[in-house]
Amino acid sequence: MARKVTKKNSAPLTTAQALGSIVKSARDIMRKDKGLNGDLDRLPMLTWIMFLKFLDDLEHIREEESKLEGKRFKPTIEKPYRWRDWASSEDGITGDELISFINNEEARRPDGKKGEGLFSYLRGLQGTNGGDRRDVIAIVFKGTVNRMINGYLLRDVINKINSIHFNSTEEIHTLSRLYESLLKEMRDAAGDSGEFYTPRAVVRFMVEVTNPRLGEVILDPACGTGGFLVESYSHLEKQCKKVEDRRILQGSSILGGEAKTLPYLLAQMNLLLHGLEFPRISPDNSLAVRLAEVGDRERVDVILTNPPFGGEEERGILNNFPADKQTAETALLFLQLIMKKLRRQPQPGRAGVVVPNGTLFGDGVCARIKEELLKEFNLHTIVRLPNGVFAPYTSIPTNLLFFDRSKPTKDVWYYEQPLPEGKKNYTKTAPIQFEEFADCIKWWKKRGENERAWKVPATELLANGCNLDRKNPRAKEDITHLPPEQLAASILEKERRIAEIIMNIQELLAKGKESA
Repeated sequence: MARKVTKKNSAPLTTAQALGSIVKSARDIMRKDKGLNGDLDRLPMLTWIMFLKFLDDLEHIREEESKLEGKRFKPTIEKPYRWRDWASSEDGITGDELISFINNEEARRPDGKKGEGLFSYLRGLQGTNGGDRRDVIAIVFKGTVNRMINGYLLRDVINKINSIHFNSTEEIHTLSRLYESLLKEMRDAAGDSGEFYTPRAVVRFMVEVTNPRLGEVILDPACGTGGFLVESYSHLEKQCKKVEDRRILQGSSILGGEAKTLPYLLAQMNLLLHGLEFPRISPDNSLAVRLAEVGDRERVDVILTNPPFGGEEERGILNNFPADKQTAETALLFLQLIMKKLRRQPQPGRAGVVVPNGTLFGDGVCARIKEELLKEFNLHTIVRLPNGVFAPYTSIPTNLLFFDRSKPTKDVWYYEQPLPEGKKNYTKTAPIQFEEFADCIKWWKKRGENERAWKVPATELLANGCNLDRKNPRAKEDITHLPPEQLAASILEKERRIAEIIMNIQELLAKGKESA
């Protein structure tokens, strides 16, 4: 069912400015705590605190609904572990007592009795009948750590968050937009640590042209903080006209996977704030499944994702893939998984995937994967993004692959997305905008060759070693030199490919010795 939210008479609506002020005050308090180091520590703290406040407000609503319907209400979190039991009173437990209650396996509880600490209790929750919100809570808190060491500062933060009311639709929408801006800040900080995320405009474009429909199952096997899933949820929500539609949307329409603890927590909160009551996000590595064992029950209608690239997986993961298609490149492993996970019938599944430029021109294992993609799938469109879309985190050029399981590829359409006129590059403060895709979306609906679009027969691509790296035949020759950072990125990409080829050769030699 959709979340029914009402406004408490005693709790006036909090404006966007007031919400921003509350969150800013909480972050300022956190800056005084010596256990936290930057936004990569502060945002997770803020998230798990808001997560528990959100759940308690939701439980209040569910309890009231049950009373009106004459039904017995069973809380997800029992007393004295509910937010209202230990956090809602401004003069509640604080200092070392608060830290002990949250962190320790055993502690003195707010009711004065000895028992499990808060996190220990939450990690031990178990759902029934195949899973419910208790399973989500348990998974979230298995990977969550309270890093604040000053219980008095923590109490101040809790008191700030307690003034946010998650029982108003307008307030939740306002907070969800604020939360997205916080996620962007976290992503900017994480980019310095080697992680970067898909720009919102690219996500929105991919969802727009893939066009998920209500009743379809949408998956992001490497969902990060949930950008593709949130946008897909919003896209489906616009199609809801009646109660049954919302029941379908809240059922099993949105699926994800995220193996890293911090993005997993952030994705849960992101989806909850946008209205999905029970996010079905797996905390396991999506690649930890034998491809040969993926059957129709595991297949989905739509896959939208930006899988990590440049990483490496352990040998146990590689063994899940065919011997001739095992590779150290994470992006290629995910591409194989996506191909396997697309539904065959009654309607063929479709996918939109972000890939680095190396995937287009790669040979060896990469070429064999692309050969399967061309022969067994309909790779109908490749959108070539302008350089710098992911800057400053990486200067490696990126592309968007769109394919489905309807038939073998006949022609591949290419569309070269340009930089706006007069713009030399994108930055953190001036990223790519959704409006820039307007011409591409218009072309998508009625295709034809022009100065930005061209098509190449699949037979030609197959005959050329499955090299998909095709330049715009109508583009003016660019005789300018690449900027130093892009030149460096290009060199690093070639070095990575050389290292992968060497690794493949070594593996072949090792197998040869074993058979001898």
